[in-house]
Amino acid sequence: MTAAASPPAATPPAPAQSRAKAWVMLLLAAVFEIIFALATGKTDGFTVLWPSVISIVGVALSIYFLTQALKTLDVGVGYTIWTGIGSVGTVVLGAVIFGESLGLAKIGAFVLIIGGVIGLQQSDRKPRLDPTDPDCEDVPIGVRCGGTAAMPATTQPAATR
Repeated sequence: MTAAASPPAATPPAPAQSRAKAWVMLLLAAVFEIIFALATGKTDGFTVLWPSVISIVGVALSIYFLTQALKTLDVGVGYTIWTGIGSVGTVVLGAVIFGESLGLAKIGAFVLIIGGVIGLQQSDRKPRLDPTDPDCEDVPIGVRCGGTAAMPATTQPAATR
C-alpha cells in the first residue's frame, strides 16, 4: 500500500502593493487623464496628428495606472477620485493654458469636488491592529494597525489561540 500523497502546500497570496503606492498610481492616472482630456480638445476630431497621438497615449497610460491602483484601492473610491482630479485639473489647466472661462460657480464646484476627493481618500483608510502590517503606512498615528496579532488572546478566534 502506498502512502497517501500529501496535499500541496498552500501558496501564500501575493502581497498587495502598498496603499501609498496605490495612491501614487492613482495620482499618475489622474495626471494622464488630464493630459488626455486637454489633448483631445485640440485634436479637431482626431484629424490633427500630435494632439491625437498625445490623447491616445494619455488615455492608455491613464487606464493602465488606474488599473494598477485598483489592485489595492476600492473601485468606487479609486474611480471617483480619478475622475474628480481629472475633472478639476482639466478645467483649471484649460483656463490657464487655453484661456477658458473660470467663474465663481466653477470655483465653488471645484471646492466641493476637492472636498469629496479628500473625504473619499480619508474614508479608504482601514484601521488595523498589527503595526507590522505593511499596509499600516497610511494609518494615522495613534490608530491601531494590523490583523489579529495585537488582539488580546481572549478576543482572538479559537483557531489562532
